[in-house]
Amino acid sequence: MTTRVALVGGTGKLGTIIHAVIDELDGFEVSRVLTSSSDLSEMDGADLVVDASTPQISIDVVRTAVERGINVLVATSGWSAERIALVRPLVDAAGTGAVFIPNFSLGSVLGTALAAAAAPFFGSAEIVEAHHESKIDSPSGTAVRTAELIAAARAEQGPVSAPHADQRARGQQVGSVPIHSLRRPGVVARQEVILSGPGESLTFTHDTVEPAKAYAPGIRLALPFARNAEGVVVGLENMIDIGIRS
Repeated sequence: MTTRVALVGGTGKLGTIIHAVIDELDGFEVSRVLTSSSDLSEMDGADLVVDASTPQISIDVVRTAVERGINVLVATSGWSAERIALVRPLVDAAGTGAVFIPNFSLGSVLGTALAAAAAPFFGSAEIVEAHHESKIDSPSGTAVRTAELIAAARAEQGPVSAPHADQRARGQQVGSVPIHSLRRPGVVARQEVILSGPGESLTFTHDTVEPAKAYAPGIRLALPFARNAEGVVVGLENMIDIGIRS
């Protein structure tokens, strides 16, 4: 049986990549494409909603899908743990599934997992992320997710050391981790997680060079997972065994 997908934001950069992957994936088809000006009722009749819209309308997309009893795969940035908590009761009450993917890149997921695993051994952690100048949100969803996982991994040790956090130049703190966002031409996506301790530092760096090639494997994993998901699931790491535990 073919899964009919309503793709919201299907004409954007990420939406176009997702559309191409679905076209090549057995058992899935894009039944309708919605833009930012579409009426969200157009998703009626779909078996799965894939949201690649904008942070401003994404929450409405998720709520509408859940209200209609349709599982949703969220590829839109800007979903922090606090924001996801707002829709979790709705998903649970509806008995549907909502899967949030901060980054479809397997390399990015691995880099974040390694940083989280190492974080308990270092007292300082900071994130520097860079994206193209047209990215409208900051910090990136990937950086927020990385900071949240670092904070969770350090539950026993407590917050990281972040001196002078009251100064704006010290970045935005998420889970006590300062995040510094760069928006500039000539870059697609880059994240550095810098862990520091007495006399040493450890840096995890991930670069996205060709988004279509980097994201396609993760999209192929996420689509069937989201179709059958129950409840709220966050992160591509739930679909792969990376072999480490933070």
